[in-house]
Amino acid sequence: GGCDGFEGNRSYYSDLVEALEPTSVILTLGCGKFRVNDHDKGTIGDSGIPRILDMGQCNDSWSAVQVALKLAEVLECEVKDLPLSLTLSWFEQKAVAVLLTCLHLGLKPIRVGPSLPAFVTPDVLSVLV
Repeated sequence: GGCDGFEGNRSYYSDLVEALEPTSVILTLGCGKFRVNDHDKGTIGDSGIPRILDMGQCNDSWSAVQVALKLAEVLECEVKDLPLSLTLSWFEQKAVAVLLTCLHLGLKPIRVGPSLPAFVTPDVLSVLV
């Protein structure tokens, strides 16, 4: 989740979604979703459920966390054991709260981009990826 910026040449999220395996399910969160919600990625099997699921805005991060927690419960594992990939971008302080939640849940690796915030030193980055 996060912002992909307003510049027309920034396509971080669009490029990422296009590069994902066809079995991936994509949960969008935040303004970055506006770069990918118009992509037709089909459905999850023959369920009719779209592969791109909108979880809301940045402030709705709780929804995505609840989906991950429920998946872990159903699959009888920890959230950190799920085959999740998380991508955060950094235009607002809310992303720090999302990051702290992800770290608490043990989620790794975490993609941070397309631009790093100033506080991410090489040591901090090594914890994230």
